[in-house]
Amino acid sequence: MIVRQSPTLLQLAYVLRGSVVPKILPQLTLTALVGLIVVVLHRWEPAYVPSVTGLPFALIGIALSIFLGFRNNACYDRWWEARKQWGELIAVSRALGRQSIVLQRGPDDAEGRGERHALLGDIGLFAHLLVAHLRPQNPAKPSRPAFDPDLLGIGSPDAALRASAERLARLRGEGRISDILYQTLERSIDQLGGVQAACERIRNTPLPYAYTLLLHRTAYLFCFLFPLGFVDTLGWMTPFCSALVAYAFFGLDALGVELENPFDDTDHALRLTAMARIVEIGLLEAMGETDLPPQIEPVQHVLM
Repeated sequence: MIVRQSPTLLQLAYVLRGSVVPKILPQLTLTALVGLIVVVLHRWEPAYVPSVTGLPFALIGIALSIFLGFRNNACYDRWWEARKQWGELIAVSRALGRQSIVLQRGPDDAEGRGERHALLGDIGLFAHLLVAHLRPQNPAKPSRPAFDPDLLGIGSPDAALRASAERLARLRGEGRISDILYQTLERSIDQLGGVQAACERIRNTPLPYAYTLLLHRTAYLFCFLFPLGFVDTLGWMTPFCSALVAYAFFGLDALGVELENPFDDTDHALRLTAMARIVEIGLLEAMGETDLPPQIEPVQHVLM
């Protein structure tokens, strides 16, 4: 996720970090080159490159803009839904930190304190396992061994939740917690399972490919044919205007692709590692620790 202040008027001309320009630069260059070739051939060989009216291009451009807007709205909805799910994960983990206080009957109850810390450790482990599950190419780095999946040998987020459920069932069987408390804690565990299922749904169900393919084809055809409709009107400005139109259409398309996959390792993806650290800090505070890890800071305006 890009974390920076709004650029100034001067910075708008050269800021690339967080921009889609590097991703669409080949398309922009090719579009400008096509525009230049159309201008040159139209000037010296008009029989081979005749001009046509720009009205059809205006109508197609309007329709393409509407379709791109619909697609980008759908992609942003996926990104925002993923962010809400991780916000719920943070809220539920903090709630579990408060609810688990009753497991420790007093300051001298070492056994209860151990059970509570183990339960909260499972929740912190779940957060890091979920990051690794959603973004295997760049998993989160825990600050404590109790939250490190590599050290504990647990491979899936659901395994951490099962361990928590088994712990609560054992405590209920031993009579250490009441039915009401067991149901309260189990309900919070179920909410975390719902977060995992929602994130998996977003990650494993992309937008329909045929819809994306239609927009890609239409955008390329429109941008490459655009110079034919406006070469008489724009003249030598045709390459620049073609690249400008391509920047709008290809840029929106590239941005939609990144927002469609909010868990990927890209500049505009969600800050999963930073949010897993927030979960860690909340759980460690609930455990009574004072030596808390720092929150993860952005590197070159990017927070992962």
